[in-house]
Amino acid sequence: MKTTPKIALVDDDRNILTSVSIGLEAEGFAVETYTDGATALAAFGRSPPDLAVLDIKMPRMDGMEVLRRLRQASSLPVIFLTSKDDELDEVLGLRMGADDYIRKPFSQRLLIERIKALLRRAEAAGEGDDARPEPLMVRGRLTLDPLRHACTWDGQQVTLTVTEFLILQALAQRPGHVKSRDQLMDAAYDDQVYVDDRTIDSHIKRLRKKFKTVDPDFGSIETLYGIGYKFDEV
Repeated sequence: MKTTPKIALVDDDRNILTSVSIGLEAEGFAVETYTDGATALAAFGRSPPDLAVLDIKMPRMDGMEVLRRLRQASSLPVIFLTSKDDELDEVLGLRMGADDYIRKPFSQRLLIERIKALLRRAEAAGEGDDARPEPLMVRGRLTLDPLRHACTWDGQQVTLTVTEFLILQALAQRPGHVKSRDQLMDAAYDDQVYVDDRTIDSHIKRLRKKFKTVDPDFGSIETLYGIGYKFDEV
């Protein structure tokens, strides 16, 4: 029996918390709200949600710091709420490990659809009651376990977000073959969700950084400028 997905909303604007909560609860979600990052992070440690929606500019602890601390030990799906024209926040958030972002002011329906899409991706990438066992994907020093959403390099664990895992899996399926940004978008995002090239580029940079923490010489994800990316099996 499936449990009701729990969504955490973290924003110092109480009007946003109230209106979005009503919309999510009408869609069948359980919702927890927080007005600052420090309180939210402490609560996540006691009882993690299934997905978090984080505002960036908040008192006590901003969304960037919440995400930084989360990513030290968790691949919890995260959607950032960013200022309308603040591209720096968007890029930095993605590089730190956010799965998606939405600009304020935003459509509630858009946010709800993004939440649903990300939860579907998390469920597909993780272990579920109805999941069929999938074989390990071994590509040289890389091992991916689609059932458990686990990744290792030379036997060392590399913790990935849902989006990062799906992008890497798409690249590693055919080593040496180039994947365009559009193909990677299709692999990692729901058909109804539009993301731009910068989003994929930021996730790739994040992937490289994570692998370099366990192997400073890592270079298996290659950029082909103007074309896309490929994974080289070593």
